[in-house]
Amino acid sequence: MAGDDDILGTSARGARGRRGRTAAEGSVVASGPQSGAMLEVQDLRVRFQTDDGLVRAVDGVSFALDRGQTLGIVGESGSGKSVTSLAIMGLHRGGSTTIDGRIWLSGEELVGANPARVRELRGAKMAMIFQDPLSSLHPYFKIGDQIVEAYRIHHPKESKRQARQRTIDMLGRVGIPQPEVRVDDYPHQFSGGMRQRVMIAMALVNDPELLIADEPTTALDVTVQAQILDLISSLQAEFGSAVIIITHDLGVVAELSDDILVMYAGRAAEYGPAVGVFNRPEHPYTWGLMASMPRMDRELTTRLVPIPGTPPSLIRVPPGCPFHPRCRYTGLVGERCKTEVPLLLEASAGHASACHLTAAQKAREWSELSGANVRGEIRETVPQGEVEA
Repeated sequence: MAGDDDILGTSARGARGRRGRTAAEGSVVASGPQSGAMLEVQDLRVRFQTDDGLVRAVDGVSFALDRGQTLGIVGESGSGKSVTSLAIMGLHRGGSTTIDGRIWLSGEELVGANPARVRELRGAKMAMIFQDPLSSLHPYFKIGDQIVEAYRIHHPKESKRQARQRTIDMLGRVGIPQPEVRVDDYPHQFSGGMRQRVMIAMALVNDPELLIADEPTTALDVTVQAQILDLISSLQAEFGSAVIIITHDLGVVAELSDDILVMYAGRAAEYGPAVGVFNRPEHPYTWGLMASMPRMDRELTTRLVPIPGTPPSLIRVPPGCPFHPRCRYTGLVGERCKTEVPLLLEASAGHASACHLTAAQKAREWSELSGANVRGEIRETVPQGEVEA
C-alpha cells in the first residue's frame, strides 16, 4: 500500500497494454500530461453555485485513456459521472460553473482553453452520445440534415452532396436499413433503438479520437441494449476511437471496458483494470454494487442485498469518507471513516481504492462476501456489529 503523500503510480493496464497515471487526492498535480495517453484528466473538480449552496459535483477525479481503449465509469445517479463527461466536452455553462484541474486531449489543454477552439475540437476530435436521443435530436429537422450539418461544420470544403453521401454511408454502417430513404425521416419516425443508432452515426461521422457514451442504453429493452453495445464495440474497432461508457449498471461495462472507474459523491472510489475490479474489488461501495446485481452464472437462493440508504447531497457531503453513512464495514475502522477522507491509493499494480480498510481486511471481507454470494447467503452486517446507515 502506497504512502499517504504518494501519487498513484500506474493506472490499470488495459487489454492492449496501456498504462496511465492517476493523482491521489490531495497530491500536487503535475504541470503537464504524465502518461502520454490520448486523454488525461488530472484532479478534475467541478462546482456549481446554487441558491441552496455550493454543489461539489466532481471532487478530484483523475484518469487516463488511450486510443482503442474503453473506460467504464459506473456509480449511482448523482455520483458525478455525467458532469465529468460534460467537463471534458466543454459543455458546462461558465456563469455558475467553476472547473479546476487539467484535461489534456492529445496533449492539448482543454480547461481554460478558448471556447472557439473547444468548439473546433468538439465533434471533430471528441464526440458524445447522450442518454435520450429523442430530446437530443431536433424534432423539426430531418435526421439527415442534422448529421450533414455536424459533418460540414468540420469539413467546410465538402459539398452538400458529398456530405449527404457521407451521412447515408454512416447510417448504413450503424445498421439502419434503407439509409438512402431513412435519411429524410424525422426523429419521431424512428424507434428508440434506431434513434440511438442515429446519435451514434452523428457522433462518429467526423472520425473522432474520443467517444463518450452517456448511458447509451437507457430506456431500451435488453435485446436492443445488447445490439447498441455490440455496435459501439465494433465501431470502436473500426475507427480506433477511445471510448468512455457511463452507466449505473456494472453489467453493461463487464465485457466492454478495459478499465473501470467507480464514482461516489463526485469522487473516485475505485479505479483499476476491469478484470481486477470484477474479480477482486477493493471498495465496499463496489462490493455493494456487485452484491445487488443478479448473477446468471450462479444459483442465488436468497434475496439480493441492496446498499442501504441513498447517495448524499453534493451540497452537504458527509465528512470523512462520503460512503461511511451507508457502509456496513465502518465498525472495522472506527471513527476514522467519519473524520478523515481516504486517499485513492494503489492496492495492487494499477488497481486503487479510496478506503480506510487495510489490505488484509479487504481481502477477508471480500472473500467472505463472494463466498456467501456463491452459496446464496450474503449477510447484511459484519460480525463485529451492525452499523447504522
